[in-house]
Amino acid sequence: MNIPSLIFWAVFVLPLVVFLVWLMRQDKKKGVTGLIVLAVTVVGGIIYMYVKTGGK
Repeated sequence: MNIPSLIFWAVFVLPLVVFLVWLMRQDKKKGVTGLIVLAVTVVGGIIYMYVKTGGK
């Protein structure tokens, strides 16, 4: 990963994921389902990025 990519992850992705986890934990009924959906979305995004950039 290059520096702009790391800055993007540090400034946008990590705070968004932390906020979404916190928000979904507030909902006692559907919190687990939301966390699973969030995890699948993040993993899918990482895989898509890896495939499109060729692992560079």
